[in-house]
Amino acid sequence: MLLRRLAVVLALFSLPIATHAATLEEMAGQMIVVGFQGDDASDAAVKSLQEDLAAGRLGGVMLLKLNVKSLDAVAKMNAAFRAASPDPLPFITLDQEGGAVERLTEAVGFKEIPNAAAIAAANSPDEAEAIYAQMAASIAELGFTVNFGPVADVNLNPDNQVIAKFGRAFSNDPAVVAEYDAAFIKAHHAAGLLTALKHFPGHGSSTADSHEGFVDITQTWQPSELDPYRALIGENMVDMVMVGHLYHADYSDAGAQTPSSLSPQWITGVLRDELGYQGVVISDDLEMGAIRDHFTLEETVTQAVRAGTDVLLFSNTAKYRASLGQEILDILLAEAAADPAFAERIEESYERIVELKARIR
Repeated sequence: MLLRRLAVVLALFSLPIATHAATLEEMAGQMIVVGFQGDDASDAAVKSLQEDLAAGRLGGVMLLKLNVKSLDAVAKMNAAFRAASPDPLPFITLDQEGGAVERLTEAVGFKEIPNAAAIAAANSPDEAEAIYAQMAASIAELGFTVNFGPVADVNLNPDNQVIAKFGRAFSNDPAVVAEYDAAFIKAHHAAGLLTALKHFPGHGSSTADSHEGFVDITQTWQPSELDPYRALIGENMVDMVMVGHLYHADYSDAGAQTPSSLSPQWITGVLRDELGYQGVVISDDLEMGAIRDHFTLEETVTQAVRAGTDVLLFSNTAKYRASLGQEILDILLAEAAADPAFAERIEESYERIVELKARIR
C-alpha cells in the first residue's frame, strides 16, 4: 500500500505544471502588487482588495507598518486575502529583514531580530538559519506568503545611506553574502514562504538612496556585486529577484538615464541572459523618488514590463488612491491591445508567476 501511494505521488510530481486557464486581464492582474490604507479585515480598502483578488484583477498586496495595528488583525486580513484567491494564492508581502527594516515589531508583540550585519558577525550560517527559521515561522503563522529578503547587496561603501547605514548587508565579501542569503532562503522555504533577492544589480556601492531620488552607480558599481546572484541562481535557490532603481550609463540607452528596474540591458541582458535566471523578476517599489520624479505611471509600467519585469510593486504611498491597481491594469491591457509583443510578455510573466505561486504553502 505504501509503495503504491509513493508511486502515485511520484507520478504526480512527474507531470508538467499546467498554468491556469486565464483571460489576458487575469494574466495581467497577476503582475500587480499594491499597498493599501487599512489595518482591519472590516476596512473598506481591505474588502475592495479582496474583490480585486477574487476577480483576478490583482496578484497580491504589500503590508507596511501603517497596516499593522495588532498581530491578530494582520492574521485576519491575510486570511481574508487568502480566502479571496485560494488558487493561485496571492503574494501577501512584507519587508521583514531584521534590524531597522521591519514591518512587524515588538510594539505589536512580534519578536524582533538584529540586522544582517550583526547576525553575520555573531553567528555561523547554520546559526543564522536557525534565527531566521524562528522569524519565518512567525511570519508564516500570520498568513504571509512572501518576505522581501534577503539583501544580496555587498557592503562596498561604508558610507552608503541605505545599506551600510542600517547594517542591511551581511558582508563586504560576496561569497559570505551568498552564504547568509542561502541561510535566510532555506529558513523561509522551510516555513512555506517565498523570498526575493534584493537589490539587483547591487545597491551596496551606491552613494545615494533610491527612495529619495536618482541614483547613479556608474562610477561605483563593481561586477563582484553580481556574485551572490550568480551563486544562488546556480544553486537553484532563487524565488524572485527584486530589481532596484539604479542607473549605470553602460546599461542604459544613450541619453535615456534608465534605472535598472526599467532597463532591458540589466534585466534581460544581464540577469536572464548572462546569469541564466529564468524565474520571477519583481520591481522594487515603483513609487520611490528615483522613479516617480522622472517617469509617468504609464511609462513606468510599460517600460518595466518591456524590460523583463514580471511583478510590478507599488507601495501606494506617494499619492494614495484605492484605484491604483485598476489604473495599472488598464495600462497593461491598453498596451497589450496595441502591441501583440507586449501581450506575449504578459503571458510569459503569468506563466512564471503561477509556477512560483504553486510553491506557496
